[in-house]
Amino acid sequence: MNVTPSTHRASFAIGDEQAAKRVVDVLTEVFFDGEAAVAAFERPDGRWDVTVHFAEAPDQNLLRELVTNAASAEIAGTLAFDTVEARDWVKASLEDLVPVPAGRFVVHGAHDRERVPPNKLAIEIEAALAFGTGHHGTTRGCLLLLDHVLKAYQPRRVLDLGTGTGVLGIAAAKALKTGVLASDIDPPSVRVARENARLNEAGHLVQAIRATGFSAPEFSQRGPFDLVLANILANPLRQLATPMARQLAPGALAILSGLLTHQAPAVIMAYRARGLVPLRHLRIEGWSSLLLRKVS
Repeated sequence: MNVTPSTHRASFAIGDEQAAKRVVDVLTEVFFDGEAAVAAFERPDGRWDVTVHFAEAPDQNLLRELVTNAASAEIAGTLAFDTVEARDWVKASLEDLVPVPAGRFVVHGAHDRERVPPNKLAIEIEAALAFGTGHHGTTRGCLLLLDHVLKAYQPRRVLDLGTGTGVLGIAAAKALKTGVLASDIDPPSVRVARENARLNEAGHLVQAIRATGFSAPEFSQRGPFDLVLANILANPLRQLATPMARQLAPGALAILSGLLTHQAPAVIMAYRARGLVPLRHLRIEGWSSLLLRKVS
């Protein structure tokens, strides 16, 4: 039996995205790669949950001081510490990560390989530090929209922006049997995406790179794109509207997600101003996924 060591966890809630990002940036800078894994998730009520996993018991006073400096003493005072036992962690992974159908795609873990119907396109993704196992409403929404798009459209140049585990890029590569560029700002996510692409026999098709926005030379070399998949967050999506529009070929499609339903109108407005019109809007578990087309 493959047993993962117990981990020590610190968690707290904070009021907005900018505050959460500031704290995450500070913690990521202080703790070396491998010492801690920091994650932040937006809740339906607009607040953010921040969780830090440590291999060794952390210095609680140091962590409170860091959160105080990055946020406030009030937030630091809400820090909760506990231990995640190895047995419970593995059991939860196996029980909760049931196969997730999304049109022709099924996202599953290694333990569920035999449960995937033979007429479905299987994507094996294990829970990891990077996000995107298919069980989040945004990932499933993107896969459903991708399935819809591929019924009538065969894009040749595909980009998975903010790839995470690589699930969307792998899905596109396996369905189209063509090369896909996948990028992420987070180095561990890039490594996970490459590993998952190899696991799914798509390593030769998915090129995973580290990049901030559209800054890497690979974008100009591989673009303009016929399809962009971007499952990130509402504010980055709005900020990327102009550069993304420049990277899209005329008539190209964009699938955007990672935004709460109430954030969708602002994202749609930002992209409409850059010549992209909405075609479909999926709402799953309080999250929105959008399909847009670039018009002349």
